[in-house]
Amino acid sequence: MAVPRLLNINNYFYRRGGAETVFFDHTALFEEIGWDVVPFAMQHENNLPSPWSDYFVSEIEYGREIGLKDKVLQATKVIYSFEAQRNLKRLIDKTRPDVAHAHNIYHHISPAIFSTLKDAGVPVVMTAHDLKLACPSYKMLRDGRICEDCKGGRIHNVVVNRCVKDSLQLSAVVFAETLLHRSLGLYRNKVDRIVVPSRFYREKLIEWGWPAEKLVHVPNFVDVDRFSTTWHESDYFVFAGRLAPEKGIATLIRAAAKARQKLIIAGTGPEEAALKALARSAGAEVVFAGHLSGDVLFRLIGQSLALVLPSEWYENAPISILEAYALGRPVIGAAIGGIPEMVRERETGLTAAPGSVDDLARTLADLAARSVKERAQMGQAGRAWISNEFSRAAYRQRMFDLYQSLIRR
Repeated sequence: MAVPRLLNINNYFYRRGGAETVFFDHTALFEEIGWDVVPFAMQHENNLPSPWSDYFVSEIEYGREIGLKDKVLQATKVIYSFEAQRNLKRLIDKTRPDVAHAHNIYHHISPAIFSTLKDAGVPVVMTAHDLKLACPSYKMLRDGRICEDCKGGRIHNVVVNRCVKDSLQLSAVVFAETLLHRSLGLYRNKVDRIVVPSRFYREKLIEWGWPAEKLVHVPNFVDVDRFSTTWHESDYFVFAGRLAPEKGIATLIRAAAKARQKLIIAGTGPEEAALKALARSAGAEVVFAGHLSGDVLFRLIGQSLALVLPSEWYENAPISILEAYALGRPVIGAAIGGIPEMVRERETGLTAAPGSVDDLARTLADLAARSVKERAQMGQAGRAWISNEFSRAAYRQRMFDLYQSLIRR
């Protein structure tokens, strides 16, 4: 019997962010059950070694100083990469995959590859790690507020509102990209199934016109056995993530000051200087720990009163919530996007209204006033929940069943 072969596709071939974590963990899960997993990605100096790297597309890295000619070439690749099509066709001819799974492919590999896969008769699955399939600029966020102006095909608003880095030129490129991709049906007609990690994203995409039968809810996962719960609780709340406006960290700092609670912030980002100034002016007891990862970050969360996600945009399905539960800690999350479906109110944590200093302060004070035992019970309940519903085995089985349904078809 032939070994089943999965073509796993992502822009980056190193652990860069949440999508890359899912991409590599997904590969490992299927290799464990005997599948041959072939990667397709972009060349990059940080890439892990791969016997298939000669097929990867050439690097596009934004933010570097390049000439006008290169800028024009880069813009055309962003919109539609013929190089990605050529390289992928060679890879398909060499490997003959049974199914392909795309993660983040925008702007680097480009969805041009979906035509190549469809022409080769390879079933295509794509995970929606963000809202790009609806919103040209990914986040449904503008000037720090939720924005759904492009609903109903009104994508010209991405240019009118300068949604991409407040730049007319970049917004125009993204508008052109979206217009072409939609006119060619690259996502709607060439992708067989869209995997959505949160029920919220599924409902939002349906609301924006995606057919329900094309969207499959498959939650993210963590391997709870990798996480210790033998922590001694300390006296602080923790935020871990990128210091960006949509993360609601300014609201959290003000709430921590109001509730007189200690806060440790792990992460870096464009808002760091402004947030440090805010912490000083608000009189908040905040420690900025910088970028942390691995066991150091897990210890910080494991010894906290709780992990706090004060997001003010449509979060998808944050793996950090699953990791907090795996570490035996409760979660305080903003009631927005996919976060509420990952918090069982007063059982595994608490939710607060997004953007509300008063409600978040009340929630911080509420959890801090509970006993050590109560917080531990919340964390244990979270761990027990994800050990079943958000486990490696559950994720792999759901994905396996999806692949088999497409391969048989």
